[in-house]
Amino acid sequence: MTDRAAIVQVRKLADAESFRSHLEGLDLDLSFDSDLVTGADAPLAAALKVRLSPRVTRTIGNRFAVLPMEGWDATNDGRPTELVARRWERFGSSGAKLVWGGEAVAVRPDGRANPNQLCIGPESESDLAGLRSRLVASHSDRFGRTDDLLVGLQLTHSGRWSRPTGSPVPRVGYRHPLLDRRVPVTDTSVLSDDELDDLSKSFVEAAEVAADAGFDFVDVKACHGYLLHEMLSGVDRPGAYGGGLEGRSRLQIRTLEAIRTRLPDLGLGVRLSLYDLVPFIAGPDGVGEPESTEGYRHAFGGDGTGVGIDLGEPDRLLTLLGEVGVSMVCTTAGSPYHCPHAQRPAYFPPSDGYLPPQDPLFDVVRLLDATAGLKAGHPDLVFVGSGYSYLQEWLPNVAQADVRAGRVDAVGIGRMVLSYHDLPADIVEGRGLDRRRICRTFSDCTTAPRNGLVSGCYPLDAHYKEMPARVELTRVKRAAEQARGGRRA
Repeated sequence: MTDRAAIVQVRKLADAESFRSHLEGLDLDLSFDSDLVTGADAPLAAALKVRLSPRVTRTIGNRFAVLPMEGWDATNDGRPTELVARRWERFGSSGAKLVWGGEAVAVRPDGRANPNQLCIGPESESDLAGLRSRLVASHSDRFGRTDDLLVGLQLTHSGRWSRPTGSPVPRVGYRHPLLDRRVPVTDTSVLSDDELDDLSKSFVEAAEVAADAGFDFVDVKACHGYLLHEMLSGVDRPGAYGGGLEGRSRLQIRTLEAIRTRLPDLGLGVRLSLYDLVPFIAGPDGVGEPESTEGYRHAFGGDGTGVGIDLGEPDRLLTLLGEVGVSMVCTTAGSPYHCPHAQRPAYFPPSDGYLPPQDPLFDVVRLLDATAGLKAGHPDLVFVGSGYSYLQEWLPNVAQADVRAGRVDAVGIGRMVLSYHDLPADIVEGRGLDRRRICRTFSDCTTAPRNGLVSGCYPLDAHYKEMPARVELTRVKRAAEQARGGRRA
């Protein structure tokens, strides 16, 4: 583990040479272009073709994608509010020509991760069509065209992390030796094969709603510890949905096959955690450490140690996904509930998190390299990468290098969209970055919902700065800092 004091904040690396020198000191090899190309020849401005179905091919206007950003701010019955609509409008005016999923929409009420998550219901077709229309109109107002804009909807069931009314009501794929301690899991929490069959139907019905609402594709979410991701690690689950990879992926594959059969022209995407890690906890000094060091069998894409990766099974799964019509994959890693440093590298942890166990750039490089390796093996799939926000000032330099080298097809922007929603437009149009709006990974967008508040960028977005919730958020952060013995969080 790395000494906290030895971690250099990215914002303090003032120029490209300082950034390169820091990478060399860490012995990290990160793709990096010192000079950004602008104009028609810019790699990040290049168009991208994607075959959504055998009959439908679309052109995406540039190489930026907005990743799904939930706000924990829908109504109690899963309908959008003005805060939701504001976020979607900002997605539209971001300059990104691919909007990956908008945000996670639960396919049925028991699968909501919080009581204010969007959820499929009686009014969903109208509600979702309205959100999409506001996003598209916002894009049109700023950029004058929408024929090269592709918008999808992410569908999910939160599984182990379901909190439909605020308290944990987990529905799990199997009993887990470590994670069962974190939520009240019993044998009755395990979904039966029949229940999984019914849930698959709910995903298909939700995809129909998305198609009728005008979305170009659906993302059948399999990441971050939610149900479809958890099923991929159910090596001890008996029956048709466990055991080998064929069984563990059966729910996902059957669901995608059923959507393709019912909706032959709707695009199919999957946001996938390429690898998982053993659950981490805060050690005596507040720094994250593995909860167990005795080996770990329950990490899809893991090497059995709990802290290393083996992409053999993810590689095989991508082949299976391609065979059932998936044309786009959005890559991520791990779960924010038990190893947030794997997919959200940050200098400042959320209130319920831990200080980074190593320089966060190690986690950035691992995720970007995993994406590049699998892209090389599956050139026909469109890969949307993530993990770029931690790079801050140097995001465009790494993004350009990755796209130019074919390591990824599109660069996904997550947390950064909350603080600096139109960063893609500034880069593509050659204006450079506004340093005042760059996400510094303060983790307020995670700390807030962990404590029952809406998610947003309270430090940098004026709209959230002025909300009364900011006072409560400040109190929560101070309490967390005191609990860590005064170490800054």
